[in-house]
Amino acid sequence: MTAKINVPIDDRTLTRKTILLVEDDRDDEELTRRALRKSNIRNEVIVAHDGQEALDLLFGTPRFIDGEHDQLPAVVLLDLKLPKVNGIEVLRRIRTDARTRRLPVVVLSSSRLERDRDAVYDLGANSFITKPVDFEKFCEAVGQLGMYWVLLNELPPVHEAAKEVVNIAAT
Repeated sequence: MTAKINVPIDDRTLTRKTILLVEDDRDDEELTRRALRKSNIRNEVIVAHDGQEALDLLFGTPRFIDGEHDQLPAVVLLDLKLPKVNGIEVLRRIRTDARTRRLPVVVLSSSRLERDRDAVYDLGANSFITKPVDFEKFCEAVGQLGMYWVLLNELPPVHEAAKEVVNIAAT
């Protein structure tokens, strides 16, 4: 039996948190979006279709630091098998930069290889979820991770640290 949580979708403190989805497969992107909607998670989902685009969004533009959004995404949903820059390298870059070191990263991958799982945990991933083939199970998994990382999890003061790094760099 699955517990259903009613999300107060009018509460802007919940829905202003963004989700960065790093996914090259358009079908998996749409499935993830549908699964979040099915769980009544209405947060903005920003999609990067390859690893380089994800890095550009996080580090190459002011979008998350001091541009359109006043904070980093609430969570990064990261695929491993990406064009241009693979997911393991994206995670490595996230964890080595002071601005994003504490950013929650959930790896959503079709890989069932133990070495992939070990590698992402060694690099500091918060969670590793193997994408279920069954749509209902996928919806349930994505809905639960959305509920936890976007609605329940309290982020550390990563945003203040990120702003300090930007301010120091600007001087």
